[in-house]
Amino acid sequence: MSTNDDERFLTAAISLAVDNVTNDGGPFGAVIVTGDGRAFDGVNRVTANNDPTAHAEVMAIRNACTALETFDLSGSTLYTSCEPCPMCLSAALWARVETVVYAADRFDAEQAGFDDAVFYNFFATPVEERSMPVRHFVPAAGSSIPATAPFDAWRSLTARVDY
Repeated sequence: MSTNDDERFLTAAISLAVDNVTNDGGPFGAVIVTGDGRAFDGVNRVTANNDPTAHAEVMAIRNACTALETFDLSGSTLYTSCEPCPMCLSAALWARVETVVYAADRFDAEQAGFDDAVFYNFFATPVEERSMPVRHFVPAAGSSIPATAPFDAWRSLTARVDY
């Protein structure tokens, strides 16, 4: 993408975010642009949909993948009105987005009352000191079904679609 494309699509993402504020949504907008120039947008619908995963970036990824009938957005660029949180960055990685371009940063979001920094800090905190415990537990040997049973089933499925 060129600097002109960056300007155009980032401006579109910011405009989506501003408009979404008066449409029961949060102040976040995003646009996915494929390598061949097709654009798909998304806005934050967390409170409108009662869905904590309905961030603008995730919604744009969902919209693009649904329209294109694929889970692979290789070669695409994600333009977003604000620096993506760790969940949105992870979604972009899973979707194989090539580049992310953002306008405001996490500190601007914090000034507006959004706590993205808490999530960045969570991953930077040693596991034993994190605010939400995440524990690894393996069923006892001889259990009716081993922890790896889903992966065993996956490996044996010849018609699977790898991702």
